[in-house]
Amino acid sequence: MTSATRMNAATQPGAHLRLVQDRAGSGTPGIKLSGVSKTYRSRDGDVPSLRPLDFHINEGEFFVVVGPSGCGKSTLLKMISGLLAPSTGEILVEGEPVTKPHGNVGIVFQNSLLLPWRNILSNVMLPIDMKQLPRDKYLPRAKELLKMVGLEGFEKKLPWQLSGGMQQRASICRALVHDPKIMLMDEPFGALDAMTRERMNVELMRIQRETGKTVLLITHSIPEAVFLADRVLVMTERPGAIAAIYDVPLPRPRSLDAMADPAFTELVQRIRKHFFTQSALD
Repeated sequence: MTSATRMNAATQPGAHLRLVQDRAGSGTPGIKLSGVSKTYRSRDGDVPSLRPLDFHINEGEFFVVVGPSGCGKSTLLKMISGLLAPSTGEILVEGEPVTKPHGNVGIVFQNSLLLPWRNILSNVMLPIDMKQLPRDKYLPRAKELLKMVGLEGFEKKLPWQLSGGMQQRASICRALVHDPKIMLMDEPFGALDAMTRERMNVELMRIQRETGKTVLLITHSIPEAVFLADRVLVMTERPGAIAAIYDVPLPRPRSLDAMADPAFTELVQRIRKHFFTQSALD
């Protein structure tokens, strides 16, 4: 049992900021981690990255992980995607053990990583080409996704002809084109300016609401985590462990006005108290 599940919210100030427990067992749709840890081997000996983790992400949930640099957040995402094997424990995606990269996830990285010689539509179709899926089936979906994110008419543009925010929207379409049930996002807006980042947060929530995807997003920003999430998992310093998991008591759909809600401010402050300095993550 993690420290998050042992803590009693009733003993904490702000009763509406609930610490929560995992809510599902094996075989349940979504993502489930049981005793998952990671230790890297080096010439100088073992380097622990993640201590054993136990938590569940529900189907259709927007789940955000926040923590300091080097605490193992990206390692966690790579293990869930199947790109990296855990040292101990088991990961289940849609009830199936993760033992290799699988097609049930789409991944969005901090940089858009669009291929400069392919136009935007061709970049979105890249997973279809790599998986050798039928283009006739997925091309209409790619065009519909670009329309959904406001990129209709930009299909034949090259990446350098788009702004950073537009490129990142295209990378989200690329992650969704093969219709995965789960979207994994590793600091997807970290390279954007503050105003564009806020607009992309609102856009991402709309996309998640319209597609119903399960989203796991990693960030250093506490306000971004609280604004986006249904639940926020707070990680400790390396080797990363679960410090707490919080429900976010803000109604959906959300606008940027939600950041003025006292519940938003209180939860941001509560999460900051898990770390040594109040502004270290922003």
